[in-house]
Amino acid sequence: MREVLAHYENTTEEGRLQSGWGVLELARTQELILRHLPPPCRILDVGGGTGVYSYWLAERGYEVHFLDLVPAQVEQVRKNPGRIASIAVGDAQALTQPDHAFDAVLLLGPLYHLTERPARLKALAEARRVLRPSGLLFASAISHFASLLDSLVSGFIDDPQFVPIVQQDLVDGQHRNSTGNLLYFTTAFFHRPEELREEVLAAGLTLLELNAIEGPGWLAKDFAQRWADESRRGQLMEWVRKVEHEPALMGLSLHLLAIAKHP
Repeated sequence: MREVLAHYENTTEEGRLQSGWGVLELARTQELILRHLPPPCRILDVGGGTGVYSYWLAERGYEVHFLDLVPAQVEQVRKNPGRIASIAVGDAQALTQPDHAFDAVLLLGPLYHLTERPARLKALAEARRVLRPSGLLFASAISHFASLLDSLVSGFIDDPQFVPIVQQDLVDGQHRNSTGNLLYFTTAFFHRPEELREEVLAAGLTLLELNAIEGPGWLAKDFAQRWADESRRGQLMEWVRKVEHEPALMGLSLHLLAIAKHP
């Protein structure tokens, strides 16, 4: 995890979600969470980054408990706790919270930084353990094809340093970046939709929905201008909703979101 920790010492989730295609990811993730989340209840945000979703839910009246593996990010949240109920350093694979303590768990980052399947299953099992019966899990993953699609759209597919990265991604989903370029992300695993589905089920959870978060919406030629226009932004969101479950288009999304419940 050294590379992952170093990466997040130099970049933040907050900045990513407030610019470029990240604004679509944020809006859609929030929409999908609220579609299923019951009225104000108890939530554990595992791998919460700089607290983007924790702050948002706490302001809406939810009792939110935040933890992250990166000490620098935890300290950042501690300096400005807002209405977050508790803040701690924590590992998704070894939660210290008691059994059946939460109505919902957010796992919006850990799965793609756990590169081996047993580790991901352990994190999912831990989330299941701390959920009450019928409690909800929201688990995100990066698409297996994200590097290829992003590099084609952004143009860095022509960088000879990036070519072996995307080649490896397409072989087994194992993303490695030895270039030092933060734009090329850090050590991660990129899921195929069926892999995320299978892992959620293998952890003993009941899958409710598997969603394409951005869907094809991020590919809009005039994305920035469209997003800045309220009417056109609403139209874009509606088109993404229409195909959010379409298997043939799922891989076009940069991120996937599994929504599951404790049986």
